Amino acid sequence: MGGSSKNEVQKISVLIVDDDPLVRRVEGMLLKRYGLETKAVANGKEAVDMFLAGNSYDLVLMDMEMPVMDGPKATRMLRGMGVSCMIVGVTARDDEAEKAAFVAAGLDFCWEKPLSAQGVVAILDDLTKKLL
Repeated sequence: MGGSSKNEVQKISVLIVDDDPLVRRVEGMLLKRYGLETKAVANGKEAVDMFLAGNSYDLVLMDMEMPVMDGPKATRMLRGMGVSCMIVGVTARDDEAEKAAFVAAGLDFCWEKPLSAQGVVAILDDLTKKLL
């Protein structure tokens, strides 16, 4: 069966954190096209709970506005727990001050919804550099 040139990409695990089930499904399908393993949860508390349970991910795609626990609070909590993986904010908000506050919570950077194939490639490029 021969090796794949995407072996490293296939090992990347991603946690998708978004309260919209359609967004979770679309982002999951998009990421799986690139051979990534995905898990999806509906809010920031569930994301924090995943890490508290001992799970780890290479990348977290974090929505900004969610019920129960929003993205900025979850990001601050994850960073406070010592989580060092790449956390990328994904938001439909276009207010630069709000996005800057989200990034200040501990994001690596913030991306606008909807996440596109170009966005995934850019994120994976940055992630690959971080992992090497």
